[in-house]
Amino acid sequence: MARNEEKAQSMLNRFITLKAEEKKKPKERRPYLASECRDLAEADRWRQQIMREIGRKVAEIQNEGLGEHRLRDLNDEINKLIREKSHWERRIVELGGPNYAKHSAKMTDLEGNIIDVPNPSGRGPGYRYFGAAKKLPGVRELFEKPPELRKRRTRYDIYKRIDASYYGYRDEEDGILEKVEGPAEEEMRLRAVEEWKRMEAIRKEARKGAQEVVSVGVGVGAEVLFEEEEDVVEEERREEREREDIERKGKGKEFVVHVPLPDDKEIERMVLEKKKMELLSKYASDSLMEEQTEAKAMLNIQH
Repeated sequence: MARNEEKAQSMLNRFITLKAEEKKKPKERRPYLASECRDLAEADRWRQQIMREIGRKVAEIQNEGLGEHRLRDLNDEINKLIREKSHWERRIVELGGPNYAKHSAKMTDLEGNIIDVPNPSGRGPGYRYFGAAKKLPGVRELFEKPPELRKRRTRYDIYKRIDASYYGYRDEEDGILEKVEGPAEEEMRLRAVEEWKRMEAIRKEARKGAQEVVSVGVGVGAEVLFEEEEDVVEEERREEREREDIERKGKGKEFVVHVPLPDDKEIERMVLEKKKMELLSKYASDSLMEEQTEAKAMLNIQH
């Protein structure tokens, strides 16, 4: 009996379910174009339906074991639904509803940082990657940050941070350096004074010894100087006598010139001609010199 009752109960349940489905309205399909919807409540309901589908597919794409092809298909479907959602959000704004796009979530990388992936077409959000699709070959590189290039500092950047403190002009403002340098400066001054006194004593001893040497050698030096003076005087007298003899002989005889002597202009002309010949021999060839000589002979030029 129990089995027959269970069968009857199950048949009754199926009958009741079938009758309930018959009483329900036929399942509506979402309009293909958002512009076909004229009711704000319906537009909001279709947007909520798309949001549930996106959430279901995003949860499914988190599984890395689905394979590369399935992950790429799921990611394409999610992006298609996101574009459709943006159409419905714009339609809701047109019908006077709230602007959901203003508070939409941003795209993040593997570390959770917000990134901006623009759409090449310039309409709506760009293509996005979700879940395990971010780790696919060729996709991970899109989320990796490029290495930072160390910019070489210019001379202006180097000198921009240099001020008076760099050159030590403010070292004495706090008073610490003066307290430290005081004892050291006093010690250096005492050491310098002692060194000066020692050198001064050495100079006095040297000066005293030099004076004794000069006093001892005065007598011998005077005799040597006297003999040298006598020799010089005797030499000057001899030269004076020879000069007088030559003058006396010159007065008795006249100088006779047997050849014509050139004057100043002739000497200048000869020197100039000699220099010209030297320059020509240095910079001109033999053939050029011969041609110049022939030309002078034809033109009857003496010089």
